[in-house]
Amino acid sequence: MNTTISSKLTFYLLALLLLLTNVSSMNIIDRCWRRHPNWATNRQRLAVCSVGFAGKMRGNRGAGVRFYSVTDPRDDPIRPWPGTLRYGATLLRGKVWITFQKDMVITLKRPLYVKSFTTIDGRGANVQIAYGSGIVLQRVSNVIIHGLQIHNCRAQPNGPVVAPGGRIEQIGGADGDAIRLVSASKVWIDHNTLYNSNDGLLDVTRGSTAITISNNWFRDHDKVMLLGHDDGYVRDRKMRVTLAFNRFGPNCKQRMPRIRHGYAHIVNNFYDGWIDYAIGGSMGPSVKSQSNLFVASSSTNKKVTSRISSVGNSWNWRSVGDAFINGASFKQSGRWIRPRYSREQSFRAESVTRVRALTRNAGAILCSARSRC
Repeated sequence: MNTTISSKLTFYLLALLLLLTNVSSMNIIDRCWRRHPNWATNRQRLAVCSVGFAGKMRGNRGAGVRFYSVTDPRDDPIRPWPGTLRYGATLLRGKVWITFQKDMVITLKRPLYVKSFTTIDGRGANVQIAYGSGIVLQRVSNVIIHGLQIHNCRAQPNGPVVAPGGRIEQIGGADGDAIRLVSASKVWIDHNTLYNSNDGLLDVTRGSTAITISNNWFRDHDKVMLLGHDDGYVRDRKMRVTLAFNRFGPNCKQRMPRIRHGYAHIVNNFYDGWIDYAIGGSMGPSVKSQSNLFVASSSTNKKVTSRISSVGNSWNWRSVGDAFINGASFKQSGRWIRPRYSREQSFRAESVTRVRALTRNAGAILCSARSRC
């Protein structure tokens, strides 16, 4: 065989082997879009890759979608101008798919109120929401937040901000959450990196439901994630949240998540240590912990679970297929509560032996629009 032909054949076989290896190590969400080299010209494919309680995000794609590029990192919370993130996420009507022209750091002067049927897609750029307010999804549905780094969010005083529809509202002081859901539904939070903010990194509150939180990296934080508003808010009994393929840690203290009233399916996540606990709750929430890897730090509490209050209904907390390292332990109680996914929500839990590989690329993926992610 000609030497040149042989070298080319060897090159292509090695490239194919590398591609197949990368694809086999991806989780079901990433296989859906990352194995396609044309992801940047077919961004809407992402909307059918979600699983879990959010289901497929078909309402965010298709006819009528308006593509909007963020070109200006500045922020005006009352009169945002075209080219800024707030203008596209809050003021544009209909289905909006937001991308970013270049790398940027956006410091929000007030919380960013995102309207329904909006996708914020950070793929192809290094996009940081940092050193100001965070993102709020209030009484909205069909929202995707993908590919952002959100960090160092700070508490803010009372003040005016533009809301979806263009009205100006006076809002109370923001606590410094990175992402907060309030009475929201059908929301997918995927492949974001969140850390080091004043309050929570992700709060799901006040009757929010049909939520999937996947492929995110939560690190360097105290109170990571809250599911459920407070002990007295019984509407959160209908809350349904899927946590899949996320990485927690290092340097996380507690609330991964803390759950009130509702139901959480926690599957194929990697817990890289904790200080107080990993999964906690009050008011008798239901938890199915499935094929997660819990690695207790040598200097921390070994208990995965914390029942913060004995008040409420029975505690249905069950572990199946989880792995516990460095003395980690999970206190089980009650009975199995299955997620009862529909066909488009359903997915198969992978073996816990694959969790490190499945979560290796958790967080915002920094890739070029001209290359494979």
